[in-house]
Amino acid sequence: MSSVAFYTLGCKVNHYETEAIWQLFLKEGYERVDFEKRADVYVINTCTVTNTGDKKSRQMIRRAVRKNPDAIVCVTGCYAQTSSAEVMDIPGVDIVVGTQDRVKLLEYIEQFRKEREPINGVGNIMKTRVYEELDVPSFTDRTRASLKIQEGCNNFCTFCIIPWARGLLRSREPGAVIKQAQQLVNAGYKEIVLTGIHTAGYGEDMKDYNFAQLLRDLDEKVIGLKRLRISSIEASQVTEDVIEAIDSSDKIVRHLHIPLQSGSDTVLKRMRRKYTMDMFADRLNKLKKALPGLAVTSDVIVGFPGETEEEFMETYNFVKEHKFSELHVFPYSKRTGTPAARMDNQIPEEIKNDRVHRLIALSDQLAKEYASQFEGDVLEIIPEEPFKEDPDSGLYVGYSDNYLRIKVPATEDMVGKLVKVKLIKAGYPYNEGQFVRVLGDHVSMTS
Repeated sequence: MSSVAFYTLGCKVNHYETEAIWQLFLKEGYERVDFEKRADVYVINTCTVTNTGDKKSRQMIRRAVRKNPDAIVCVTGCYAQTSSAEVMDIPGVDIVVGTQDRVKLLEYIEQFRKEREPINGVGNIMKTRVYEELDVPSFTDRTRASLKIQEGCNNFCTFCIIPWARGLLRSREPGAVIKQAQQLVNAGYKEIVLTGIHTAGYGEDMKDYNFAQLLRDLDEKVIGLKRLRISSIEASQVTEDVIEAIDSSDKIVRHLHIPLQSGSDTVLKRMRRKYTMDMFADRLNKLKKALPGLAVTSDVIVGFPGETEEEFMETYNFVKEHKFSELHVFPYSKRTGTPAARMDNQIPEEIKNDRVHRLIALSDQLAKEYASQFEGDVLEIIPEEPFKEDPDSGLYVGYSDNYLRIKVPATEDMVGKLVKVKLIKAGYPYNEGQFVRVLGDHVSMTS
């Protein structure tokens, strides 16, 4: 029996696709082994969102070649797509497939075994108009299941390489989405996370169907689904229709990740983002009205070329005023091949780092303030794993519907189940909870 090992860099979509590629190997009778072990085939799923992503991808490819020089080394993902020649030049790489045609991987492996000639299977992603169907009936991780619903992005923000790595927006057939969601629920998952490259752009390439309709269909047609989470939604995609679908659903959770990137209109214009701060504020207010207690998390890039202290403070004050529940803060990093990398007035590293620290301190404070509203409340969490910082404590960590990370006394058999807990002490990054009961059980217990 042949063995295969995987290494995934980058985002949730890549992790989803690695699981999908594993399903292809599984059907052919392969055994999956840890990446650090000796395998017959290595698959490295690469990332190119930053120059560092490229560098890490190259490191992992070389590591696989060293582990077993006789293995077949396959490279896929975004870096493979944008820089296939560079990847082919790494000694020991046998097969390169980009972000399309992953289903041909096993054919290529057979071809390589016969011919012993390296294969470059990367095509022009900009010409691709059809969503590549990649099914994942269950995941190696048994707590939260991702469901990929679309591919590609039409935005071409000035800092971002991703449209060149993933192509233009294309949506998965609604029937296929519903079918896979049902499969995941049948496999025991209580929560599904809708994911994609530009997730809520779903349906923009369809005639009579959109993201709001998909949300309603998932709500009505998937039997037994408990929680539906949207991995990310742009402010411009928070339409009245989407707000209405979220408002009327008892499955869509009280948490949305809405990337801000900057809270300054002038910076947003240079980034080529599709909203103004007035519009962003308007959508936030409407959402919070429809969903009281909503957690809004966000991404922010600081130190974008030309960002003045005033522009940074616009971001800082916007975040403070609208009380985001947590931020991912990134210092701007030049991405070769993007317009922003060629812009004048690149910001010195020490200024970027100072702004990152100020914004993270604000984010930590806002996260605590958000969590403290729920002290004393009973929330539902899905325990995911033992508390890593103290593995012998008997504590497990899980997320509530509104994305609070709660540690609670639990047992291994509660992992992946819906559990009611009382939030007894708010904090950040962890809140402390007290076990109430497993849903579906009639006995109520407290620790």
